[in-house]
Parts: sequence; structure tokens; C-alpha cells
Amino acid sequence: MAQASKNKLLVEREGHVVTLTFNRPERRNAITMSMFAALKSAVEDIARDPDARVVVLRGADGSFSSGADLTPSEASETRGRPDVSPAATSTALIGVEVNTAILALHRLAKPTIACVEGIAAGAGANVAFGCDLVFAAEDARFSQIFVKRGLSLDCGGTWLLPRLVGLQKAKELAFYGDWLSAPEALALGLVTRVWPAAELADRVGEWAARLARQAPVAVSIIKQSLDRSMNLTMAEALDQEAVAQGVCTSTLDFREAMRAFAEKREPEFTGG
Repeated sequence: MAQASKNKLLVEREGHVVTLTFNRPERRNAITMSMFAALKSAVEDIARDPDARVVVLRGADGSFSSGADLTPSEASETRGRPDVSPAATSTALIGVEVNTAILALHRLAKPTIACVEGIAAGAGANVAFGCDLVFAAEDARFSQIFVKRGLSLDCGGTWLLPRLVGLQKAKELAFYGDWLSAPEALALGLVTRVWPAAELADRVGEWAARLARQAPVAVSIIKQSLDRSMNLTMAEALDQEAVAQGVCTSTLDFREAMRAFAEKREPEFTGG
């Protein structure tokens, strides 16, 4: 896969793991509208690529992302419309580039991992929280900083936070915009695991590689089933599970798993 968006979003591949890197270290990886568009395009490419099994999302040079960059210069540059007011341009862009990118990431049937160093604020925090797993450095910090900028939550924050931490805690985080340390975020269930900063990259690489070795069809179905379960009754969930198992047991990977179990070895999954 090639690099994208004038290198502001780097797309790199190692084996079955694709790493997407926000690459604006001079602005703590604030995400421009062109970067949101590049993120959407990259995710769509990954969705079509059978050899891409896991996505890691990170920021360059020690910060995940300070949020969305909606400054007038960025908005005008992106759309080529300096005659349109910054406020109107920003609002329109949120509905197009931002929301479509977030939906593409949310709907991706392959597992996603956020690798968070430094700060993840506003849109940056919610992009991270929208991933299936969030691995953070011990010194990472998170904030729903929107209210301090006179803004409401975006990038799916209003949907994600109540599901991750409960409605009242979500309101506290959103009303005050306070900073959370990585251990605090871990205790709330916003972060999956925390490691020393010096170990983070290696640990994330190990966990991504482990996940990429799992049966791709099974992992995809597990992800989608868990996501859908939030809106199902128990009876509906059981029906969904029966259909899912029918799909899984028809795969070549299921047969390989059974052979490996009988032969007392690790299975080698191909995605078939």
C-alpha cells in the first residue's frame, strides 16, 4: 500500500498488519480534512484487501492526535473556497470528510487497534476510542476537550462514550473536558491495556501480529456480532450466533483448526 495525503497519513504494511499513521508532528498530529479523506480511502482499500487482517492506528513522534484541525487556513486550503466563511466551511466538512471517515472505520469488518502515545484530545480521543482495542503508553493523556472550545462532541463521541463508560460518566467527561491519565482511562474501560512508553510499539506489534494469526473470518464475525449485540435481545443474539457458527464451520480455516487440534499443533489460518 502506498503513502497517502502528501505523507500526512502514512500507510505501511508488515505481513497482514496495516499501520496508519497521522503524520503532522508539528501540530501534534491534528487531523485536517484531507487527512480524514485519506483515512476513509485507506480504510476502504483495507476492506477490499483479503491479505490485510489487522489495522493499527497511531500518531507520529510521540502524540496520537490533538484533535481535528478546523482552522480557517486548513478549511480553505482543503476545499479551495476562501469565499466561504470558516464556520460554514467547517460545519459542512464535518458532515462530509469527518463523518464518512469515522463511519468507514466503524464499519470495517477487520479488527482495529489504537496505539496511543502522548495526547489524544477531542476528535483524536474519539478516533482512538472508536477502535476495537486501545493500547496506551503510561504517560498518554485523553480529553473530551470540545466543551473548552465551545464545541459539542464529534467523531462518534456521543455514541461511544455512553457505551464505554455509562451515561453519567460520559456526561462528566463531556461537560468538563478534563484530562484523563492512561491509568484512569484504563480503570474506566476506555483503554484496553497500558504499558511503559518505551515498550508500547513492541507490545502493540506483538498483539497485532497475534491477532493477525487468528482465523480472519471468525475474527470478523466475532467483531460484527459483538458490535450488533448492543441492540439485540438475548433471543436475537442467539439467532445471530447460530448463523455465525454456520458460516464459520463452512470455512477452510475451521477444518484446519480441527486438524491442528488433532495433531497437537498451532493452526495456520489462510482466511479461506
